Amino acid sequence: MSAAGARLRRDDNSFTLALLDAFELRVGGEPVALPPSAQRLLALLALHERPVLRHYVAGTLWLDTPEDRASANLRSSLWRLNLPGHKLVKATSLQLHLAPDVRVDVRETAELAHRLLTNSEDWDDGDIDLDPSRLMGELLPDWYDDWVLIERERLRQLSLHALEALSERLLAAKRLGKALEAALAAVSMEPLRESAHRHLIKIHLEEGNAAEAIRQFRFCSRLFHDQLGLAPSPQIAGLVANLTS
Repeated sequence: MSAAGARLRRDDNSFTLALLDAFELRVGGEPVALPPSAQRLLALLALHERPVLRHYVAGTLWLDTPEDRASANLRSSLWRLNLPGHKLVKATSLQLHLAPDVRVDVRETAELAHRLLTNSEDWDDGDIDLDPSRLMGELLPDWYDDWVLIERERLRQLSLHALEALSERLLAAKRLGKALEAALAAVSMEPLRESAHRHLIKIHLEEGNAAEAIRQFRFCSRLFHDQLGLAPSPQIAGLVANLTS
């Protein structure tokens, strides 16, 4: 048995699959190396909560390959995921599904973001003090498959909205330092997002930092002009109109 196979015989059989910032599979706390085709299969299944048809998986992963060859590639990739004593994928003749005991960081991040976006006041105790970096991971940044690009943008938009919702609620609770941290995280993720700049300006104004609010508005104005050839909207300009006149 290989050293990797020996490690997989540990009593701790927990599965963790990381897709944020880089692909990494861990079994029992130990990293497991997989060939690229197996990585892509596992990632595709992890991004679907429900079972996926085999022909859809084969057609997505081997888009420009004849159907019979794509099906053969799928079978080969499934075989490569047969780790000793571990079952990562539940397979039938028609469908594939990631094993339910595999923890996936993308799913946890999306669940957190959805919770922050609800109108309910019933947040988890740790939500109000969470580290904004938990919402800043990028999905498989070095992968350029079309299905990855779509899911990456979906997660990015979800995370940006969640950061702004967190910032807004923290501002309402007068937790200004934490509100600023969340708003800055949103601006860092997308510098051309005007709503994130508006949140920053509102926080500076709430803190009584007029100079910071004006500085942020001017920075936003220059950025939009240089990158987009646009001026900020009247909505954001109105926040500092009484300070700059």
